[in-house]
Amino acid sequence: MPHNPYLIHPAVIVDRKQESTDIVTFRLQLTDPDHRKSFRFEAGQFNMLYVFGVGEVAISIVSDPGEPEFLDHTIRVVGRITQVLGAMQVGESVGVRGPFGIGWPMKEAQGKDVVIVTGGLGCAPVVGAIEFMFRRREEYGAMTILHGVKTPHDLLYRERFDAWRHQPRTQVLLTSDEPGKTWHSHVGVVTELFDQLQLDPDNTLVMMCGPEIMMRIACHTLSHQGLRPDAMYVSLERHMECGIGLCGHCQLGPFFVCKDGPVMRLDRVVPHFGKVGV
Repeated sequence: MPHNPYLIHPAVIVDRKQESTDIVTFRLQLTDPDHRKSFRFEAGQFNMLYVFGVGEVAISIVSDPGEPEFLDHTIRVVGRITQVLGAMQVGESVGVRGPFGIGWPMKEAQGKDVVIVTGGLGCAPVVGAIEFMFRRREEYGAMTILHGVKTPHDLLYRERFDAWRHQPRTQVLLTSDEPGKTWHSHVGVVTELFDQLQLDPDNTLVMMCGPEIMMRIACHTLSHQGLRPDAMYVSLERHMECGIGLCGHCQLGPFFVCKDGPVMRLDRVVPHFGKVGV
């Protein structure tokens, strides 16, 4: 059957992990076996999660697209809908509408070195892509994962970072704006880690997500290291309400982030990247 972007499918919370005081990761399973079997998504896409009687919110899918049986979403409790959603427990039901948007360029990255730059909860949209590549490690070149947080307490996915660090041909570099008693990694902003990179600009693809100001500075710095704009991809955040480019809340110049993004190649979006009001 053709995909209906308006149809809400019920799903049950089968696992719940409290990442921090205001961040939780849910594992969802669609209740309809036929829809669960046919549901497919790409790394970097998002779902609209619907809290019955409250409303819906756009949340990135953080699980491996190669394992669509379960759908993982990491949620920061920041507003009316996420406050209700974040308090839900295993066994409760939510609605799922999606998937929506353009994901990461996994095919374009095959055979290339991949540099992943993230900040804060910005690592969530790229987690599925990282897991996807590690499950197909022979298809990709060297991988470098750089992640920055404000404080050591803000570091999510600690177990994942530890596991990624032990993968072959992989370098994981972490940094915190502020030091901590148990923090043994770099102290400073994530772009300071670029000095430790050994890049082959002609065979490197960059995936980036996080605060927009961080991505602008990172793209500028990497361009001075020889990376072309068409080799850098950014995941953008805007207020997305419909998922299909109808409501206009997420418009960015001529684009709608919900359907033309959230992942966009830098050379396409650079005229509007980081500008207020577009």
